[in-house]
Amino acid sequence: MTTHEVFNQVPPLAGYDAADDPALLDGLEREGAGWAAAELHELGRLGGSEQAIEYGQLANEHPPTLRTHDRYGHRIDEVEFHPAWHELMRTAVTHGLHAAPWADDRPGAHVARAAKFYTWRPDAGHGCPISMTYAAVPALRHNPELAAQYEPLLTATTYDFGLRSPLTKRGLLAGMSMTEKQGGSDVRANTTTARPTPDGTYRLVGHKWFTSAPMCDVFLTLAQAPGGLTCFLVPRVLPDGTRNPMRLMRLKDKLGNRSNASAEVEYEHALAWRVGDEGRGVRTIIDMVNLTRLDCVIGAAAGMRQGVITAAHHVAHRQAFGRYLVDQPLMRNVLADLAVESEAATILMMRLAAATDRSARGDAGETAFKRLALAVGKYWVCKRWPAHAAEALECLGGNGYVEESGMPRLFRESPLNSIWEGSGNVAALDVLRAVVKEPQVMEAFQAEVSAAAGADARLDAAVRKVQADLSDPADLELRARRVVERLALILQGSLLVRHGHPAVADAFCASRLGGDHGQAYGTLPTGVDFAAIISRATPKVS
Repeated sequence: MTTHEVFNQVPPLAGYDAADDPALLDGLEREGAGWAAAELHELGRLGGSEQAIEYGQLANEHPPTLRTHDRYGHRIDEVEFHPAWHELMRTAVTHGLHAAPWADDRPGAHVARAAKFYTWRPDAGHGCPISMTYAAVPALRHNPELAAQYEPLLTATTYDFGLRSPLTKRGLLAGMSMTEKQGGSDVRANTTTARPTPDGTYRLVGHKWFTSAPMCDVFLTLAQAPGGLTCFLVPRVLPDGTRNPMRLMRLKDKLGNRSNASAEVEYEHALAWRVGDEGRGVRTIIDMVNLTRLDCVIGAAAGMRQGVITAAHHVAHRQAFGRYLVDQPLMRNVLADLAVESEAATILMMRLAAATDRSARGDAGETAFKRLALAVGKYWVCKRWPAHAAEALECLGGNGYVEESGMPRLFRESPLNSIWEGSGNVAALDVLRAVVKEPQVMEAFQAEVSAAAGADARLDAAVRKVQADLSDPADLELRARRVVERLALILQGSLLVRHGHPAVADAFCASRLGGDHGQAYGTLPTGVDFAAIISRATPKVS
């Protein structure tokens, strides 16, 4: 008699194409980047492979280690990473997930990059230096001389890890070092000082509370120059090959994102080059902030997709009470609800990427739309991810609570994107600022949403409600989150009605706009086409 026969266990989710996502592929074509489909599928097959999944696990099981001194007592300030981290980084850089679109003249280059960033997700942590490098280029262009030297290396598709003088390397990565312990999101409260020197450089003295990916080659940072808060480029290694005095004091012990190092840094008269005018530091980095906010939306949408396909795979193979879970009505409701949320996030993410692409090419209307829509999307999509991750985990039951499933790592990652680049309140207040002070951005937003006017009565009613909210100035700041939430929902609804699958659009409008929905996932109304929605979220494993 056997005592241990394994049965009714779900096979591993591996050997699939992570780019096989209908909402993503439709968006790629619609937003002008269909030319990238072949490479996207190539990357998707890599991302869904057993090897990439193992790399993601290893990079998190063996987090980075700080080495402040060598065996002889010399200060070295190095961070060691597991080889799996470097493999993940190499794939990301080789496929241009970092700054490559800035060197690509093809329309849709930023859309293609967004789709690839969404698809390559075996580990979220290594996406941080990739994202910061992408965002650094437009800020660096405020100093044309520095941009001429460094931009070709930042956009190069060669991963060249190691501490060497930046201009001697074949490819560079850029980080950002903005926040300080006394100010957090209020960067104007920074106390780091920048003293100009006769040769045109500056010397920085101060302490930075969060410097993500401290082994990048160069960093954009903020410091108080004589003329006020100013942006600077700080190299890790000086042109003569010596170390710039950026002291890595400790690595943060974080909830998630554990494969990526985040450090506290002290500048001890560190050399820096000014980027932009003195006193214009926030204005100089605003493009960088917007691009990292875009990546927060992309990352959250990608996390939702990973959660829902993992849940869909599980319920398609697991039986309980004599039936497969996917055939049980209540589980179908939960899974379809998760899929609707995921597709709404993906379609918005691709629209924001398209606006970024067109804005980079000088389209003023798209720039105005992006100004408001990006803040709205950053607030809402990132806010939705943690609850989505928790519900997806629960679909796996006790197995989902075990590290080997990968779901605990996904859940721990989920709060980060809402915090990074301005937490929920910062994003909501940014929306109000734009609405009140920049009427052209609200006009562009309304034009986008009105393109779906008359297509769905529930959407039309929701649009009227938002207009009433915004026309009442009383306690507007107090109501900011509710107003931004409604702006996000009508934007997602308009995109789904125009471009989404009819079953998904109908379920979204009925539940999110029509109010026929409970407080938890799995409360979609009757009449929803559950089969059509679930089929779009179920991965095809070879």
